[in-house]
Amino acid sequence: MSRLLPVALALPAVLAACAPKAPEATGPAPAGRTKVTVLYVADLHGQIDPHPELFWGPGGERTELAGGFARLTAAVEKIRAEEGGEVLFLDAGDTIQGSGLAALSKGEALVDPLKAMPFDGALPGNWEVAYGPQVLRERMAQLDYPVFAANIHDGASGERLFPATMLKEVHGVKVGVVGYTDPDVPLRQPPAYSEGLRYSDAAQLPGLVTELREVQGADVVLLMTHIGLSKAIALASDVPGVDAHLSADTHERTYAPIEAGGSWVVEPGAFGSFLGRLDLWVEGGAVVDRKWELIELTAAAWPDEDPGVAAAIATARAPYQARLDAVVGEVAEPLARYAVVETSLDLLLADALRDATGTEIALSNGFRFGTPLMPGPVQVDDLWGFYPIVTSLKTGKVTGKQLREFWEQELENVFALDPKARFGGWVPRPSGMTLTFVSDAPKGQRVRELKVHGEPVQDDRLYTLTACEREGDAPDTLCRIKKAQDVQTVPLNAHEAVQRYLQAHGPAKVPEGGRVVALDLPAVVRSQVFTHGEAH
Repeated sequence: MSRLLPVALALPAVLAACAPKAPEATGPAPAGRTKVTVLYVADLHGQIDPHPELFWGPGGERTELAGGFARLTAAVEKIRAEEGGEVLFLDAGDTIQGSGLAALSKGEALVDPLKAMPFDGALPGNWEVAYGPQVLRERMAQLDYPVFAANIHDGASGERLFPATMLKEVHGVKVGVVGYTDPDVPLRQPPAYSEGLRYSDAAQLPGLVTELREVQGADVVLLMTHIGLSKAIALASDVPGVDAHLSADTHERTYAPIEAGGSWVVEPGAFGSFLGRLDLWVEGGAVVDRKWELIELTAAAWPDEDPGVAAAIATARAPYQARLDAVVGEVAEPLARYAVVETSLDLLLADALRDATGTEIALSNGFRFGTPLMPGPVQVDDLWGFYPIVTSLKTGKVTGKQLREFWEQELENVFALDPKARFGGWVPRPSGMTLTFVSDAPKGQRVRELKVHGEPVQDDRLYTLTACEREGDAPDTLCRIKKAQDVQTVPLNAHEAVQRYLQAHGPAKVPEGGRVVALDLPAVVRSQVFTHGEAH
């Protein structure tokens, strides 16, 4: 993002998932035991530079400068040195998509900075297909560390694109990792992104764990998944024999490990603002103790940056710098996208889409990516943080009944009582429409009140709607609403819509909220997991 924070900026306190004080650094292993340190990140989303990050906990909110590939690398190398020169450092996916630099280069500009980092292995996430299957293959092949995933297959041959597992010795201990990415990619992402690929389910995972243990002789077996924390917790009981489950996708911040299925499930936040640390003590070929720490990589606590990675970043950015730095508007207040139900960033975005087309309603997807946008000029780089993929806007007409069915399905995707049924991102964000719902209600019975411009929605009335085109969708599909009427593609994309809105309303303030309200949840909810109490 374009604006950095030299000092912390305090913000009002909100209810958040518990964030207990991180444990103190661990010392040497007791006699007869070997200590293995596993470090991992997830959902970097192309955020190669330091950026403002929003932190929250029992003490309230604060925004600090954090992250960046160079800071992340320096932190890993510092811990590596403290641990006798050997750690296992992993990337759990969604790495080459999510920023302007990533989008403009189709991920290629990130390759050299990633190769300059000390990764031992990586799992492709659901957004690694953003540039199509062929680019996915090319980018993963360009990396100089192993890429592994058990369930991505060539659609024609059925063969895996990558090895299912990786195995590496750390201080003489064999550590095996099974990789499993989101099998719903063909549905979650625009269908064209994964055309020609096939994604298989989790039934193969227990066999792969057994193979690592009994055939390859692994002393430690980890399961690294990119399916989201709720699903990872549910999956734990289906895959026995795993020492720890390294989760990714939902950007959850697990400051304390979650006990599930006789193992631990953890997730390390997003954007390189955090580093997950798992210490394992191994004796007699088995893990006998373990400790988890979620490290906040703030500039204040971790001031060092690796010069080699910094140089690789500067070289990678140079051809795109002028384009990304171009100013397109100004905001007067902070904008962020860190809540399950409603966010300030998406309030503005949805308003911009509706303002551009003049429809009664506009919808912004329930995206998770994007670091906070601080008051001041808005650059092209920031627009890519709003919408890391850009397609034309799409308008059409849908009935009130279709709107109700849409919201019921979207709420089921986010709040399904069975975690295995959860799907995609967070709740979509509307403009011109308000919704009240009950998150804990049964499927199809959550919507309590649905209004368009203050008037109750009528099932048989047609409403005009703006959303973004999804490549590969049927022509009459509008934001996952099938069989919309009079669907048209508008010669305008989301970036252009936001730019027009900022120029017309800037310096833009946060639009009025309260458009989507859960009657049984706090005003701000930061986690899908903690809403139903699966963990705390």
